[in-house]
Amino acid sequence: MSLIKKIHHVAYRCHDAYETAQWYEKHLGMKLILSIAEDEVPSTKEPDPYMHIFLDAGNGNILAFFELPTRPPMGRDPNTPAWTQHIAFEVESVDVLLETKARLEAEGIEVVGPTDHALFQSIYFFDPNGHRIELAANTLRPGMLEALDKVKWEMLEEWRQTKRAPHHARWMHDGRYQTMFPEQ
Repeated sequence: MSLIKKIHHVAYRCHDAYETAQWYEKHLGMKLILSIAEDEVPSTKEPDPYMHIFLDAGNGNILAFFELPTRPPMGRDPNTPAWTQHIAFEVESVDVLLETKARLEAEGIEVVGPTDHALFQSIYFFDPNGHRIELAANTLRPGMLEALDKVKWEMLEEWRQTKRAPHHARWMHDGRYQTMFPEQ
C-alpha cells in the first residue's frame, strides 16, 4: 500500500504573484483559489515576507507559487538544461492541444511541438517566470505500457552501468510504434 494518496500541491517561485495568477488563468484556465501572505515562514519561523498563491490545475491538483520580494532575483541552475525541469499538464485531446498551441502563439508565446512521444503528444512553452510548461494529450495504444513495463528495470540497470541510453524503448521516438502497436 502506498503511503502517498496524491500530490497535495507543487510549488514554484514567481517574480510577481498577481501577474502569475492572471497569466495562468488567461492562458491555461487555472483559477486562483487561494492567496496566503505572511511576514514569517510558518515552518521555520524565519522572518521572510511572502505571497503564496494556489491555482486550480483540475481534478484536485493544485499549482502554487511564492513571491519572495526580499530575496535575490530568481535564477536557474546553470548546470541543468532549460528543457529538463518542467511541469506537465494533461489536456483532453490532440485537437485541444493543437487549438491551445494556436491560441498561445497568437498571444506571442513561443511554443515547441507538438512532439510525438508515442504514449502522448506534447507542446512546450515557458510561463512569465521562466518555468517550462508541457501540455500533453494521451495517444496510448494497447500494449505500449506492457512493453515498457517489461524492460524498465533492465533499462535502469544498463543505464546505471554504462551511462549510455539503452535502446529498449527507442520505438517511442523513432516511429516504429505505429507498426508495433496498431491502432484498434
